[in-house]
Amino acid sequence: MHPSEVVYLEHDGKVFLVNEKGDGPQQPVEGRMTSEETFRFPTKQELQEMDLDFIEKETLVLRYTGITYTVVKAYPKVEWPRDWAWKDQCASDNGVHPVVRGAIYRSLHRLVSKVMVCNDGGQVLMGKVERGHFRGFWTLPGGYMDHNEHPTVGCVRETQEELGLTIVLDDVEPVITQRVFNDEGISFVSFTYRATWNGEVDELTLQTEEISEAAWFPAQQAFEQAVSHFDREALRSLL
Repeated sequence: MHPSEVVYLEHDGKVFLVNEKGDGPQQPVEGRMTSEETFRFPTKQELQEMDLDFIEKETLVLRYTGITYTVVKAYPKVEWPRDWAWKDQCASDNGVHPVVRGAIYRSLHRLVSKVMVCNDGGQVLMGKVERGHFRGFWTLPGGYMDHNEHPTVGCVRETQEELGLTIVLDDVEPVITQRVFNDEGISFVSFTYRATWNGEVDELTLQTEEISEAAWFPAQQAFEQAVSHFDREALRSLL
């Protein structure tokens, strides 16, 4: 049976794995479909018995089919984990326990790119969302970045898709915000840029299944009604 609490040690892209008996380090086999042996993260007691010291950083919780696992993320006190497993190799080995693969997957940042479209009157353009986390609320244009997409490209693409508006970004630094919102440990990073446009909302072509309406708001009002943490942090820079 898998322990209810384990320790996720990571150093320079490598992780410490043990077998079911707690022996490690173990190496995953990429492409392995079946395995008589399962590799997992060690427990605190197992690490203590190996004299492997670490510094605890944070805790995340994984919930699978009614079972809850606590994963303590920690930084090991080692110079170079030569014999440890590269974390990117764990995903393709079915002998690696889902807790390991799930924790590693959650350690990867989710990247979001957004834009504050402003006019010369100090107003900000926002759209009312029809789906996703913020359905029914006003947000800045933007969304998840595509793989291998620069954030300056992502927010321009999203604004075109959502509002039918082609923008050119202002030459100012983006507001970069990072946050983990719950005990699942997924980290979001947002890049919010600025653009200037002095048109009217009736000139826009909305992607109606995603954005029900668009409107200009004074910066203070936009900030007060924003529900996204990333939107609020970006709009704060205008106040």
